[in-house]
Amino acid sequence: DILGSMLASLGDNNQTSIALYERFGHSSALQPIATLPFSSARKLSAVTFEGVGTFVMGAPEFVLKPMPVRIDKIVKQYAQMGLRVLVVAHSGSQISGDKVPMGLKAVSIITLSDNIRPDAIETIKWFRENDVAVKVISGDNPVTVSEVARRAGIQNAAQFISLEGLSDIEVENAANQYTVFGRVTPEQKAILIRSIKQAGNTVAMTGDGVNDILAMKEADCAVSVASGSEAARNVSNLVLQDNNFGSMPHIVNEGRRVINNIKNSSSLYIMKTLLTLILAAVCIAIGSEYFFTTNNMMMYEFLVSALPSFVLSLQPNTNRVKGKFIPYVLSRAIPGALTMAVSILTLYIVHKTSLASTFGFVDGEGNATLVYQALLMIALTFSGLVMLYRICQPFNVVRVCLFVVTTLLCVTVISVPWLGEIVCEGWSTMGKFTTPQVLLIIIIVQASFPLSKFLIKFFDMINTADD
Repeated sequence: DILGSMLASLGDNNQTSIALYERFGHSSALQPIATLPFSSARKLSAVTFEGVGTFVMGAPEFVLKPMPVRIDKIVKQYAQMGLRVLVVAHSGSQISGDKVPMGLKAVSIITLSDNIRPDAIETIKWFRENDVAVKVISGDNPVTVSEVARRAGIQNAAQFISLEGLSDIEVENAANQYTVFGRVTPEQKAILIRSIKQAGNTVAMTGDGVNDILAMKEADCAVSVASGSEAARNVSNLVLQDNNFGSMPHIVNEGRRVINNIKNSSSLYIMKTLLTLILAAVCIAIGSEYFFTTNNMMMYEFLVSALPSFVLSLQPNTNRVKGKFIPYVLSRAIPGALTMAVSILTLYIVHKTSLASTFGFVDGEGNATLVYQALLMIALTFSGLVMLYRICQPFNVVRVCLFVVTTLLCVTVISVPWLGEIVCEGWSTMGKFTTPQVLLIIIIVQASFPLSKFLIKFFDMINTADD
C-alpha cells in the first residue's frame, strides 16, 4: 500500500518506477498532501501522507544519513551481487520545501536486477575488437554497476569509482582512469565526456533521459532511443527506432561503407579536376591551345570517372576508416593527376621535337595531325585506367569485374569507327596507327604503373608522418 500510494502520487515514468509499478501497482490507500519527485541530484523521492507522515524512497546512502552499519552491510552484499538497492524510510514529520525530514528510519529494502539483453554481450565484444573503449556512467551504486558491466563483458569493469561529493577537478582527473562511474550527477556526466574528449578521443554518448542531455551535447555523437525522453531525442544525432543498442555495429558498418566508398569516388572526380587545372596552367605558361576538345574527354569522363565512381560508391565496405578524409583523397587524386599529366606532356614534348615527323604528329607544313590528337586522348584514357587500377585495390570480385569491363569498353570505343567518331572527330577517316605510334603509347601507359605506384607511396608516407 505504501509503495503503491507513492507511485500513484509521484507519477514518475523512469525505468525504476516502471519496474516498481509492475510489482506493486498503484494504490489509493494513503492520501498524499505533499510530494517531492525524484531528482538525479537528490537520488530520492518522497511523499507526505495525511495522518501517516512522510515516506522516502531512493539510494540508501542518500536517504539514510548516516547509514546504520547493519543496513550498510546488507546494501553492500546486494550491490556485490549486481543488484540495484533502494531503501524506503519513514518519518512522522512532513516535507519542507524540497527537503525531506530528518531522523528517517528504514522500513524496507528493495532490490532490482538489470536484465542484460542477449545481444548486448556480442555488441560490446564487437566494439572491443574494433578498439572502442566502453565506459559506463550511471547514477547507481558503482559496485552494482561494475558487476553488471562485468557480466556484459566490458573490459576493466572492476575499475570503478563513486563521484559522490567529488569536485569538478577530481572528476576530470578520474575521467580517463576508470571504466565505471557511479553516483554521477548530470553536470558530472558532462565533465566526464568533456575530459575524455580533451584526452584526444572521439566520444559517442548513449542516453535516453533528461539527465543525459548535458553530456549528450558535449559528445561528438549523441545516440538516443525512440522510447527515450523527447528532450533526449531532440539533442541526439541518432535515434534508434528499435530501442536496441545492438543495432550500433550495423550503423557503424554503414558509416564505414559510406566514408570508404566516398573516398574512392571522390579521388576519381578530384583527380580529373586537378588534371584540368595542371593542363590549363601549362597551356597558359606555354601559350598553347588546350590539349583537348570536349568530346576528346568523353571516354575518360564516362568510362574512367563516372561509371567506376558510381559502382564503387555502392560497394559493401566495412573496413575500418583510417587516416583523415581529405589527405587520403588527395593522396590518390594528386598522383593520378600528375601521372596523366606526365603522359600527356610526354606526347606534347615529342610533338615539339624532331621526332614529331617520325611519329606522324605533324604534317608537311608543321601542323598537328589528327593522329597526335587521337594519341593524346588515348594517353589520357589509359593512364586514367592505370589510376583506376590503383584505386580499386584491394581487388574483390566486383572491382575486378568493374576494371575489366571498363577497360573493354574503352578498347571497344577506339576499335569501332562510329564510336571513335563520337570521342574524336575524324576518327573513322584516320586509318590505322603505325608501329612507332603504338609502341610509344604502350611505353607511356606502361610507365604510368611505376610512376603512379611511387607517387601514391610518397603521399601515403607524408600522410603517415602527419598522423
